[in-house]
Amino acid sequence: MNWETFLDQVKDRGEYPTRHEAERAIRTVLALLGAHLVGTERADLAARLPETCALVFLDPMHAPEPLAPERFVRAAAAWIDGATEQTATWDVSAVLSTVADAAGDELMGRILLQLPPGYDLLFGQPQPV
Repeated sequence: MNWETFLDQVKDRGEYPTRHEAERAIRTVLALLGAHLVGTERADLAARLPETCALVFLDPMHAPEPLAPERFVRAAAAWIDGATEQTATWDVSAVLSTVADAAGDELMGRILLQLPPGYDLLFGQPQPV
């Protein structure tokens, strides 16, 4: 997936009025996600993202442990000017569902194994209970 397609998908899913707002959400969410994934899954996902996204995703920031989904959304809200938890949930879902499309089912399954329960919903990939 190229940058323009990725950006347009996030813009449409997030119903952002401008590409700038969609890009802001992409950068914030990918930076947070990149801090939570390690190993092969991190490298494999970076390879499937547009270069602009991969550079943000591969920033050397690392979380000591993955945040629970609710805390991930709160962290995104803290980084996005004027965001609330509700709007940050929208931002996170718009970006992560596009990431899931780029990743494909097999890689998404491996990514979800690295993250705490509940991320499947943020990625728009509900798993059977």
